[in-house]
Amino acid sequence: MTMPAQQHRIVRVHATPLKAPVDFTWLGSSRKSSQSICLVEVETDTGLTGHGVTQHIDSSTIAAQINFAGSKLLGADPMCNERIWQMLFWSLSGGAQSQYASWTLAAIDTAIWDIKGKALGLPVWQLLGGARSRVQAYATIGIPGADIDELTTAAKRLVEKGFRCLKTQVGRPGVDHSKGQKPLIDIIRNDAKRIRALRDAVGDEIEIGMDAQCRLDLTHAVKLVELVQPYDVSFFEEPLIENDVLLMADMRRRCTMPIHAGQSEALASRFRDMLMHGSVDVLQPNVAVTGGFTQCAKIAGLASAFNVPINGGGYFWHIMHLQAGVAAGTTVEYQTAAANACEALFSNLPALDGDWITMPDRPGLGFDPRPEAIKEFTVK
Repeated sequence: MTMPAQQHRIVRVHATPLKAPVDFTWLGSSRKSSQSICLVEVETDTGLTGHGVTQHIDSSTIAAQINFAGSKLLGADPMCNERIWQMLFWSLSGGAQSQYASWTLAAIDTAIWDIKGKALGLPVWQLLGGARSRVQAYATIGIPGADIDELTTAAKRLVEKGFRCLKTQVGRPGVDHSKGQKPLIDIIRNDAKRIRALRDAVGDEIEIGMDAQCRLDLTHAVKLVELVQPYDVSFFEEPLIENDVLLMADMRRRCTMPIHAGQSEALASRFRDMLMHGSVDVLQPNVAVTGGFTQCAKIAGLASAFNVPINGGGYFWHIMHLQAGVAAGTTVEYQTAAANACEALFSNLPALDGDWITMPDRPGLGFDPRPEAIKEFTVK
């Protein structure tokens, strides 16, 4: 006789806005930075607690929205993630794309999956499908305002640690600062110089990627691809303003450099449109932004139907579960600033072996917030 499964009910949802300091001395830079993070905890009547995160410059506003949404979840069954997701989507966004709604959903949904894993005694990556037990990482240098010397020093240190693929930011300031800046042509010419210096520093065996974070127009994005052609750049992440689906398709027809996009997108329909229009080579659903695991798993299914891979931008130890869990998964981004913040905020994080990580067998996400760090970094 099969025993009935234990019932769980949500009794508490609480979000905390955080500002975690980031130290780049391990990369050879004296620059300081911080990460604005919103941490959510979901607790059940059976004593299980799950956590999730999302990142936004205004973490206090996101926390307020999460705490509002949490009042609607009291008494809900955390095992029913699809029911919870749909209820929150319609109550928070009214059915239209809303980034605040997506960030709120992402944090809560991730916590729900953490609880599901703990309730079932399985890590999230296995609940998602267990496609692979190891995932390779690529490193985003990510030092704000780094000059060429700092860039190349950091790159060499990351290569020494075992990373075989590095990504750097380009197009800054771009179309987001349209008054009083240098002309875009001057900005991308400087980017090309930085890419050349990076290639000279790391040699020919290391992959290099670049990320404009949606800050260029079509003309200058295509021109930048032309300028860096001698330096064997492997991919261009989110090159165009608004992740414009039609413009990215146009750019992809003009250029042979692979285009990656999606880590700042909210809805599965946006990823569908990228696939339908042939706009991308790699999709990037982001667990911490794109509605959590519930929606990201659907996007991974879409990608598989089009034989397009996904990779991971965002919070490394959260998104690694998606990349390991689904068949379309490939690599996961080790964003140095975000990773540094997570190392301060969480305990039991699995360590990288070179640029590979072996997935944990602990239930849920496999790691936990440090209470003392949460208290220290809470935004007052």
